[in-house]
Amino acid sequence: MQQNLGKILIIDDNEDILFSAKMLLKKYAQQVLIEKDPRKIPFLLNQDTYDLILLDMNFREDTTSGNEGFHWLKEILDRDPSAVVIMITAFGDVEMAVRALKEGATDFVLKPWQNEKLLATLSAAAKLKTSYKEISTLRKTNSALATQLNQDVNLVTGQSPAMQQLLHLMNRVARTDADVLLLGENGTGKEVIARSLHQQSGRADKVFISVDMGSLTETLFESELFGHKKGAFTDAREDRVGRFEMANGGTLFLDEIGNLSMAMQAKLLTVLQRREVIRVGTGQPIPINVRLICATNMPLQQMVQQGRFRQDLLYRINTIELNLPPLRERLEDLPLLVDHFLKRYAQKYKQPAKSVSAAALERLRRYDWPGNIRELEHVLERASIISENQVLQPQDFFFLQTQQPLSAEPMSQSINLDEVERATVAKAMGKHDGNISKAAKELGLSRASLYRRLEKYGL
Repeated sequence: MQQNLGKILIIDDNEDILFSAKMLLKKYAQQVLIEKDPRKIPFLLNQDTYDLILLDMNFREDTTSGNEGFHWLKEILDRDPSAVVIMITAFGDVEMAVRALKEGATDFVLKPWQNEKLLATLSAAAKLKTSYKEISTLRKTNSALATQLNQDVNLVTGQSPAMQQLLHLMNRVARTDADVLLLGENGTGKEVIARSLHQQSGRADKVFISVDMGSLTETLFESELFGHKKGAFTDAREDRVGRFEMANGGTLFLDEIGNLSMAMQAKLLTVLQRREVIRVGTGQPIPINVRLICATNMPLQQMVQQGRFRQDLLYRINTIELNLPPLRERLEDLPLLVDHFLKRYAQKYKQPAKSVSAAALERLRRYDWPGNIRELEHVLERASIISENQVLQPQDFFFLQTQQPLSAEPMSQSINLDEVERATVAKAMGKHDGNISKAAKELGLSRASLYRRLEKYGL
């Protein structure tokens, strides 16, 4: 066993036990501190933090009831709710040890212990402590997420009627703890909206946990969301905290919830009804307090009618339903979004911020945007990198030649010279993947002449 168990504190009034435990554990731990007087626990906890705490059930003042152990367990957990406490108990105290688990202890070891079993217990507990540290890290990075959200503020603002309606509902919902269902096409910014709701809520200083439900298999579903106990199944080599537990006190965002099978829907519904999770391999319920935000691009009402989505689950997750408009229905916000992304990429690639010409903006307006804001991001990032123009022109978005607006009507359907010329130019640009020089050569034009035609036709 090579794992470092970190800092260990052992409290027991039996000096022989303290000495033997320290001798065993010192080669596996960063530090082992022993103490025979439990009254020094507050002082020790004020002086340092510990990865593992071994606490005796009974001390000299009360050698049988375990009340001292329960008292000091509560004292430790009141000071540090994430403390990992392993109770040390005699064989006859097992019932009390089980009670201690219910009151927050992580595990217990029997006296006299077998060294291998003690090490295995501490190893599993140390991994659990690592999980708690990860949760703490997530909470600490929440401010960084808030900063990122502030950078994305333009994505959740807008002058279009569709966005104004959405923002009005968001302002009314955000400060409540109501569960929210976000509906919208792929790329409309559902996670950005979810983070915005979290930031405006009373849980803003707590963690925001996002889960892609579409990527979860049947076998991973319970383990990922609810956690598991070491040995619960073949690959369960350590204790694991589930996403619900990680998000406790904060917000849990379940993306692509429409992809869940009926069996997974039933398990999720049970958790939402009881507001508690049970880690796989245990029978111990863990209370949860999360604000749930779900999202999907699928027609859940239609799926309910088809028997593909549980109606009772839909009732649970859509206390409030918000519909995110596709980009094509909020084109009034396009200048704001374009400016936002170009400034972001200027900062990312350490270059002056670019802008777009009126003709280029018109070309973007005429596109249907099947990929919505996510596609717009990609288009602008690529253009800002490749183009040598400080003011982006229509031709800087040459890869959009597959869009419907740029697919000219077949020549046989029109003899209008402008339409025929536009179609020919568009075809040449598409054939040469936007390469101005090659397209101009094939058309028998100079680069300057081709630029003028691209500008003329908004290509």
